[in-house]
Amino acid sequence: MAGLLSRVKGLVSKSSDLDRALAFADAGKHKEAFALYAKNARDGDLEACYRVGGYYLQSTAVPPSPPDAVRWLQQAADRNHIEAQSLLGALFVQGLAGGTGKTVADDKAVSAVLGGSAAALFTGTQFGQTDWTNGEKWARKAALAGSPEGQALLAYILTNAPAPLKKDADSLDWYRKSADANCPQGLLGLALGLLQSNPTVEVRSTAADYMRRAADSGLPTAKYLLGVMLQHGIGLPVDIAAASQFYSEAAEAGLRSAQARWGLALFEGRGVERNVVQGESFLRRAALAGDREAAALIGDLYSKGGDLPPNYAEAAIWYSRAAEAGHGPAARALGQLYLNGSGVARDPEEAARWFQIAAKEGDKVAHADLANLVLQGEAGAADAVGSRERFQRDAYAGDPVAAYNFAVCLAEGVGIERNDRRAIFWMRRAAERIVNAQYWYGRMLHEGRGLQKDSVTGRAWISRAALSGLTDARVALAEMLLNGLGGPKSHSEALEMFRLAADGGHAGAMFAVGALYGGGYDIPWDRPQAQLWYRRAAELGHPYAQLMLGRYLAHGTAGDTDRSEALRWLTEAQSRGVKEAEKDLEHLAASEATPEPEADAVEATQ
Repeated sequence: MAGLLSRVKGLVSKSSDLDRALAFADAGKHKEAFALYAKNARDGDLEACYRVGGYYLQSTAVPPSPPDAVRWLQQAADRNHIEAQSLLGALFVQGLAGGTGKTVADDKAVSAVLGGSAAALFTGTQFGQTDWTNGEKWARKAALAGSPEGQALLAYILTNAPAPLKKDADSLDWYRKSADANCPQGLLGLALGLLQSNPTVEVRSTAADYMRRAADSGLPTAKYLLGVMLQHGIGLPVDIAAASQFYSEAAEAGLRSAQARWGLALFEGRGVERNVVQGESFLRRAALAGDREAAALIGDLYSKGGDLPPNYAEAAIWYSRAAEAGHGPAARALGQLYLNGSGVARDPEEAARWFQIAAKEGDKVAHADLANLVLQGEAGAADAVGSRERFQRDAYAGDPVAAYNFAVCLAEGVGIERNDRRAIFWMRRAAERIVNAQYWYGRMLHEGRGLQKDSVTGRAWISRAALSGLTDARVALAEMLLNGLGGPKSHSEALEMFRLAADGGHAGAMFAVGALYGGGYDIPWDRPQAQLWYRRAAELGHPYAQLMLGRYLAHGTAGDTDRSEALRWLTEAQSRGVKEAEKDLEHLAASEATPEPEADAVEATQ
């Protein structure tokens, strides 16, 4: 009898301890709660073991320690504690149960794990090497025991694990069971599963209903994806304002993909009042959290100017972050900054390295950029003969990029004797698929290299490359339009082409836009616009833009006079070899006015 009374007292004591621990936790007194849970866990209480494991994933009462968390959760899971099994499975999938001793610094991610074993999986949160086998083992135990969280987790594993664990057909059934219990992760997973394989309109509508229910439960990923569905009209009518609202809610919850979309919506005023500063802030948050698209977009914002003033040093930082994460266009843009010395010290070897990375990521234009550096002898230790031989071999094998590079070698005499007739043959073959080859082929026809001069056909090929977005081709076409070469003269179309090239970062095109606005052409005069474009080109080191900007500021041509800044730009132009700047500096020093030019010159676009 005494032994029975002792056991009863022990059970009552444990129950009382757990109630007190729960009360402490609810009151935010986690150290007190942990002490009681730990005491009972050491005595083998399953719930206490589970709670102690949870605390070791956080930093509220003890330093975070995934190995300790796994140890305590394992004790509870081995004795069929369903929540412990589900959470343990999630830890294996997220790489937190591998015994690496990693700590968890992201409190929001940890909260997602604790708030639901499958929740963080749908945010893309990953801490280490996934252990699919153990994850599937514990998720299945929880799922078979009836845990909706475990069912959603098992479905996730069956969808994403490698063979032989991957079983897409079974995953939808488990998602459906979880969704039937109104589990947010099950609802989300079922919606995604239904949308995977070209569903009918009716199925898309059903998926949208499940997604909305998951979003209504507060799941950030579901809110974000519901926003995507509303933005693109997937199973729902297009509603940009509603989509932006869901992006906003998911972004505030810390979901980086939503932060990127919400930042872009704010920046563009898409479904919400436009707010450039706040938009940049959310894009920055997403980029810092690892969203490479957001980082690349910030790089674009700072490199191209517009609502935000151009800041090439800042652009280089964000392009670098995106490029290091495998973003091909950002790697190419970073290479261009190094090639031009914009915001970073000019370094052709570093430019070549980033062009090579961009090319490996599938950026086709970067192939040509890299080849151009090799052909110009600026790509470091690249051997001209070896490069030409490689280009020639691959060209004969049918590679259009290699055909273009081999053609340039022949046209420029790089690693082989110059031969324009062979060069234009290979350039024509490459031009069917390579934009840069279209530009080169058009230019060779216009110059009469390798074939009889044909400016009309040459302009057509250059135009084709320009319309494909090649900056150099846009500049060349603009010059032909300006001077009526190979076709009709059109200063307005030339301005449009120069503007497009300027937006692509071409300093000479920026200078030309300034000159066209400066007067003397079939373009309405706009001296403030001219000064703005001269400034952009001057900041990129264009010497004649520096000369013109200095003149404008010295004489107040655009309205404002600033002799000290004029002195700075004229001195810079002189240091870059612009002889005309010497007389301007003399006049400025003597406070004499220089005659205002009748028209600004466009010739120095290169």
